[in-house]
Amino acid sequence: MAMLATFWIVLLVALNAPAGNGQSVQTDPSKSGFVGDTVELRCVFINGKPPVKISQVTWQKLINGTKQNVATANPALGVSVLPPFKDRVSFKHPAVRQRTPSSLEDTTIVFNNLRLSDEAAYICEYTTFPAGNRENMVNLTVFARPVTKMNLTSPTIVARTPKRKMPVATCMSANGKPPSVIKWDTTLKGEATFQETRNPNGTVTVRSNYIVLPSRETHRQKLTCIVTYRAERFTDSVILNVQYEPEVKIEGFDGNWYLNRQDVKLTCNADANPAVTVYQWKLLNGSLPNNIEIKNNTLFFKGPVTYEFGGTYVCDATNSIGTRSGLVEVNVTEKLMPQGPPGGIFGILGVVVVAGLIVGVVATICMVYRRGQKPRTETDNDLTDLPPAHKPAPPPPKKKSSDMKGGLTSDEIQVVHLDKEDEIQKIPLQPPYYDMAQSTAFTDKPNSGNEELPNPADYVSCHHPGNQEQFIEPPPPFAYPPVTFLPQHPTNTTMYTFQPNAAPPAPRPPFTFPKEQSV
Repeated sequence: MAMLATFWIVLLVALNAPAGNGQSVQTDPSKSGFVGDTVELRCVFINGKPPVKISQVTWQKLINGTKQNVATANPALGVSVLPPFKDRVSFKHPAVRQRTPSSLEDTTIVFNNLRLSDEAAYICEYTTFPAGNRENMVNLTVFARPVTKMNLTSPTIVARTPKRKMPVATCMSANGKPPSVIKWDTTLKGEATFQETRNPNGTVTVRSNYIVLPSRETHRQKLTCIVTYRAERFTDSVILNVQYEPEVKIEGFDGNWYLNRQDVKLTCNADANPAVTVYQWKLLNGSLPNNIEIKNNTLFFKGPVTYEFGGTYVCDATNSIGTRSGLVEVNVTEKLMPQGPPGGIFGILGVVVVAGLIVGVVATICMVYRRGQKPRTETDNDLTDLPPAHKPAPPPPKKKSSDMKGGLTSDEIQVVHLDKEDEIQKIPLQPPYYDMAQSTAFTDKPNSGNEELPNPADYVSCHHPGNQEQFIEPPPPFAYPPVTFLPQHPTNTTMYTFQPNAAPPAPRPPFTFPKEQSV
């Protein structure tokens, strides 16, 4: 394997290295041009040292392995161009005609009016002495720019019944080399077909048809053909001309023809291509009223509306494609019908439904909000900053005491610290708490006054030495000083305290009341 690879490398070097003493022939690897253009095929002889003598230069066309002479240049015989190239091929440099060996070092030839048949491989061969022949080859490619055109398949396209698809436009790129690519640009719904035809001269013709279902909607639609050839782009457009039967619609009846109404009429409007030539009016199951006048496509009713105007009116419209009909049912009422708002009953129902939905949503939000909120008094009694160790309980029922006089309420009672009277105004408000201990009734006589206090048992529980039966061991005392009760309006109410000669009660926790203020 190594020996084989070495052999190929040596062969390639030998083929690309200048032969003999450095002589070589230089050409372009390939050349191209369009039909009708001018193309140069370069051929230059690189002489060595010592230089060799050029005896002759020959250009040959290689076709399917066969060589055909095109032109020769000989120092002794001069220049010769052979048919069929004689009128189109020539040597570029006039010095070639000087018949000197040095003038033959550049024998570039020129092709004028290039033809498709000129496409081939061309060999430039130098005959030298004493080095022998030297040659090189160039490939010539000839392109053919296509002829593009677009047209309607027929000047007029007829939409007939029953409907069937048909080609309406053709786009063609003829005699191109290489072949073109065709695309369609349109908003019209349809399908395209493509066909390629190879011509004897090597060119290709591409044809595409656009197929649609002819109808009134396809009339005046635009079709654009886009042809791409190599880096070039060509576009062409057509407007469809579709002929179709009339599309008939009767206007003028507003659903409110009442007795004695004046100046009513019916109009037969028809969309057709070509235009409608004949309009015919008739009344189903009867004849037209006597007081009717027909002008073109309009039916005029003379005089006031009567019941005779009622019925089904038919208009026949005819053009060169066919005849189509339209009808309207006319009902005559006794009185003017009330005109509803835009949208009729459906509009009213829509408004009602929307309004109901809005009211329902608002009501639901209000109910949810109210259920999530408790009254202020209930919040104060039950839910405001309860101590962690206590759970809310409803306040005990009120009991009326005959021994307590006065009309004080819980809102008129304040809690004060007796041993810190100088700081009464400085004590911040305290959140209310329930006394969770069991209430016990007691009676204390006030020092003076005839006013009756509310039953303190509704709010507090305490121990009185004179009432041993009602004594209940209070819970462990809280670290708060003793309290006294003061009215919230001291100018109008006398302050009451326990009797000074009574034995001091056992320590008891502080008591707070609904809506009371701690001072």
